[in-house]
Amino acid sequence: MIKNAVESVIDCMASGKGMSDLQRIQTEHRFKLVEFWNIEMGSKVLEIGCGQGDTTAVLAYSVGENGLVHGIDIGPRTYGSPISLGDSADFLLQSNLGNQLKMEFEIDILSSTVDFREHEFDYIVMSHCSWYLKSKEELIAVLKKIKKWGKKLCFAEWDTRISSIEQYPHLLSILIQAQYESLKQNSESNIRTLFTPNDIKNICEDSGWNIMNETTINSPNLQDGSWEVKKTLEDIDIELNNIENLPSKLNELIRSEVKMLEESITSIVIKPLSVFVFVAK
Repeated sequence: MIKNAVESVIDCMASGKGMSDLQRIQTEHRFKLVEFWNIEMGSKVLEIGCGQGDTTAVLAYSVGENGLVHGIDIGPRTYGSPISLGDSADFLLQSNLGNQLKMEFEIDILSSTVDFREHEFDYIVMSHCSWYLKSKEELIAVLKKIKKWGKKLCFAEWDTRISSIEQYPHLLSILIQAQYESLKQNSESNIRTLFTPNDIKNICEDSGWNIMNETTINSPNLQDGSWEVKKTLEDIDIELNNIENLPSKLNELIRSEVKMLEESITSIVIKPLSVFVFVAK
C-alpha cells in the first residue's frame, strides 16, 4: 500500500520526471512524517513553508479528494533549483492531486494582511522549514499567530543530536553555516537560524502549544546531508569574503571547522541527521 502511494505521489511531482530515484527517497520520508502525525482523510491542512511541495504532495494524498491542503511560502515563485517553487507548484496543481491543493508564494505569515478564521484548519504543518527563519523571536511570533487557526501543530526539523559518526559531517556543515549566517542582515540560505530539539520545545511552550507526542525519525537515504556538506565547502570563500567586518578570530575558527569537515568526509560515508517530529495542540 505504501509503495503504491509513494509511486502515485512521485507521478505528481515535477522532479518525478528524470529524478524519480531522488524524489522517491524524499517522498518516502514525508510519508513517515505524515504517518506519525496521523493526518486523517478529509482533513483541512495549512502547510507553512511548503517550498517545492515535497510534504505538500504527501499531505494532499493523505487527506484525499474530500480534504484540502493550503500551502504557503514566503519565497518567490522563482526561488529554488533545479526546479523553482513556481514550476514545481504548477506541475503539482495540474496533477491528480491538484483538486485538493492550493499553493501560494511570497506570503509573509506575520503580515497583518494574512489571517484565517479561528480553527479553520484541522492541522497546521511546519516541515523542515524552521531553520529558514531569521530568529527565535520570529519563530515564537509565527507559532503564537497560527495557534488560533488550527487544532493541532505537526512539526518536523533536523535533530542536532547525532546518533552515529556518519551524521557528523551534516551537523558540522550546519554549524558552520549557522555561524556565518548569524552575521548577516539578509539571507536566502536554507539555514539562517539553528534550533535544537530543546530550543524548539521551549519555544513551543512559550508560544502556548502543548506537545502531545514526539519522536525521532531516521531516513538514512536522504540526500540532504551530502547537499549541505557540498554547499558549505563550495560556498565558504564567497560567504566569508562577503561579510563586512568579520572578526579575524571567528574567521579562523570557521576555517578550522571547514578543515575538520573536509577531513571527516575522507573516511566516512555522509548520512543525514535524524528528524525531530512532534504533534502539539
